[in-house]
Amino acid sequence: MATKLLILLGTKKGLFILESDAARRIWAQRGPYCEAWPICHAIADPRTGTIHAGGGNEWFGPAVWTSADLGATWTHSSEGLAYASGETPIRAVWSLAEGLGGALYAGVEPAGLFRSDDGGARWRHIAGLRDHPSRPHWQPGGGGLILHALVPHPTDERQLWVGISSAGVFHTADGGDTWQPRNSGIRCDYLPEDQRYPEYGQCVHGLAMAPGMPDRLYQQNHCGMYRSDDGGRSWQSIEAGLPSSFGFPAAAHPRDPETLYLLPLNGDSAGRYVPDAKAAVWRTRDRGESWQALRDGLPQGNAFFGVLRQAMATDPLSPAGVYFGTGSGSLFASADEGESWTCIAQHLPAISSVETLLVEA
Repeated sequence: MATKLLILLGTKKGLFILESDAARRIWAQRGPYCEAWPICHAIADPRTGTIHAGGGNEWFGPAVWTSADLGATWTHSSEGLAYASGETPIRAVWSLAEGLGGALYAGVEPAGLFRSDDGGARWRHIAGLRDHPSRPHWQPGGGGLILHALVPHPTDERQLWVGISSAGVFHTADGGDTWQPRNSGIRCDYLPEDQRYPEYGQCVHGLAMAPGMPDRLYQQNHCGMYRSDDGGRSWQSIEAGLPSSFGFPAAAHPRDPETLYLLPLNGDSAGRYVPDAKAAVWRTRDRGESWQALRDGLPQGNAFFGVLRQAMATDPLSPAGVYFGTGSGSLFASADEGESWTCIAQHLPAISSVETLLVEA
């Protein structure tokens, strides 16, 4: 039985797929798919290989594209992806996640949550989130008011965490009927000093769950890097040792709950590119107590690129692969847990998301 690894790239001009064997030395590229729609996020079901790609914009509206044959053919649907009459129309699907029991979740802009129980053909609004008393006070981040992070519990189908810019992290324990803010300890540097730790209103950028430890969450925020060991009820800063408190993506190791990968940027005032224009992925092997810069093979001068919140991922092979895509259309890969890097694709449209799929054929 042959092993095939796919990398799914959501871009501003469609979905691209890179394919290799378990050695991860030679990559074949195909696409764009989804009729070159802007694709914000693409995922795949590891059990069936079904690919889902969410996207859209103010011209197309929102939709989720689906392929059951690794990209050879596609269907797409926006049925049910709408709020009640009179509310602001949905612009795009920004995030997707597979839940238990065949559930498929979609986070949209303006921020809200939808669920499909038939593989993306029809959608229903999980109204409990937008019914939260804080919603009238949610403010858009720089990219809009977006639900861009979805983290389902791996064994409890009623639990789900979401991240909204700029409303913060919210958690449900009852399948979405009710929600609780989970932002204690996350600071808002852009608020007056005596208001910097509010109940909600934080600008969460990236949210990742540690493998095998569903109560351990990592969060890259607009204002710092954090870890929670109690499902988000409280957060502690783990940014000491990093070159910047600002960034977007956070990618967990597939097996080690102590290991996490980040790609810090230099922040709002300096242009949101890699610090000193020298690329590095930062890795912790002790849950954020210390950090190491991984630079071998990455550009160390004139690298003025950024990496968006969903544009970093790991694969389940051993040693684990790590991947990130840039706003300038390059994809970098490491087949040795970040120790060395190679550019495996260039000149693509701006990369919005990176995910992996392992197929046994």
